[in-house]
Amino acid sequence: MSILIDASELADRLASGQRTVVLDVRWSLAAPDGTEAHRAGHIPGAVYVDLDHELADHGVTGEGRHPLPSEATLTQAMRRWGVRDGDTVVVTDDLGNQSAARAWWLLRHAGADDVRMLDGGLAAWRAAGHPLETGDVTPELGDATAHFGSMPVIDIDAAAAFPERGVLLDARAAARYRGEVEPIDPRAGHIPGAHSAPSGDSLDADGRFLPPETLRERFAELGIDDGTPVAAYCGSGVTAAHEVAALAIAGIDAALYLGSWSQWSNDDSRSVAVGSDAGTPVA
Repeated sequence: MSILIDASELADRLASGQRTVVLDVRWSLAAPDGTEAHRAGHIPGAVYVDLDHELADHGVTGEGRHPLPSEATLTQAMRRWGVRDGDTVVVTDDLGNQSAARAWWLLRHAGADDVRMLDGGLAAWRAAGHPLETGDVTPELGDATAHFGSMPVIDIDAAAAFPERGVLLDARAAARYRGEVEPIDPRAGHIPGAHSAPSGDSLDADGRFLPPETLRERFAELGIDDGTPVAAYCGSGVTAAHEVAALAIAGIDAALYLGSWSQWSNDDSRSVAVGSDAGTPVA
C-alpha cells in the first residue's frame, strides 16, 4: 500500500464517496492540544485525534513520555474515529506529518492495512484550493479492532546494543542530539553510537516528503545500504515514527525505539553521548 496521498487524490476520494476516514492529528511540544485549531478549520469530515491521550498511555511508567496505549484503548479510539476494518485512513497535521506519523505508525502496528499520510499536510490541502470546515466532527462508530505486532519495535536494551549491528538514527533536532540544548528531558545528549538524522530533513520547503531516490541518498550517507539493520528514536517516539515513514518511502524497513530519549535519559544506568559523529559517552 502507498504511504502517501496527495491533496488532489484525497479530494477526489472524498468527492466520489469512496470510504475514507480522515484523522486530524495536530500536536507539537509547544501546543500539545490541537482541539481549537481543529475546530477553527479542518478537512471536511476529519476527526480530531488527541495524540497525548489516544495515541499514548500516560498511566504507564518508566517507558518514556508517550508509551503505547493498550490494544483495548486504541480499539476504543479507532471506533470513536469511525474506523472500520478495511477502511482507507488518511492522517494529517500542520507539521509536515511529524505528529500525524505517530497515528500512521500506530495504526499500521495495530494491523490496519491502508493508512496514508497527506503529503504536505493541511498546508498542501489549502494550497490546492480545497475547502475547510469548522466545528467538531462526530462520526458513526466504527468496528475496527487493534492487534499489535505489524511494525518492528525495539526496547531500551536493544537500542543500547543496536549500533553494534546496524544504524541507530536520532530523529531529534541536531542541537538536541549534540547535547547543546534539552528543553524537556533530564539529560542532554544522545544514545552512544547513534547518528543524527533530524526528521525534518526528510521534507522539502513545502513540508512534503523528498522523492524516494533523494531519501535513499540521504540515508546512504548515514551508512544505510540494502540489508542494513535500522532503528530510529526521538524524544518520545513521535517524530521517530516520521523517520520510520521516510525510510519506508525510501524502501527501507526500520524498527522504532518507542521509549526514545525520554526513557533513556531518565535511566541513570545508561550513559549518554554528546557532540557530533556519534559523540563520546559521558557519565
